[in-house]
Amino acid sequence: MMKAALQAYVDRTNAGDAAGIVALFAPDAVIEDPVGTPAKRGGEIVEWFANSVAFAAHIAPLGEFRGSHANEAAFAFDVEFTPPDSPRLKIRSIDVCRFDNQGRITSLRAFWGPDDVTPAA
Repeated sequence: MMKAALQAYVDRTNAGDAAGIVALFAPDAVIEDPVGTPAKRGGEIVEWFANSVAFAAHIAPLGEFRGSHANEAAFAFDVEFTPPDSPRLKIRSIDVCRFDNQGRITSLRAFWGPDDVTPAA
C-alpha cells in the first residue's frame, strides 16, 4: 500500500494533478521540504502542490521505492521544475513518508540541501 501511494504521488505530480496529489495526504499531514525548514500543514500543503503543478514539476525516481516493517517508506529521486523568473532547476532528494492505517501520507520529510540543487539539463 505504501509503495503504491508513492507511485501515485509520482504519477500525479508528473500529470499535473494537484488535487490528486493532495488526496494522497491525510487532513492533518505535515510536510517538511526540505528538512530544517518550517513545516507545511493544511491549506499550505494545497497551495504548495498547486505551485508544484504551476512550476511544471517532473519527478524521476532513482531506483525502487523502499518500504519498512512499520508505517514508513522512502524513495530517492530527481525533481525538475521551473520557478517563476528562473531557469529550470533539478533537485536530488530522498523523501521519507509516514502513512496512516488508510494508506494516506501523514508526514513527508524531504532530505536535500543547497548542493543538491543544480540547473536542469
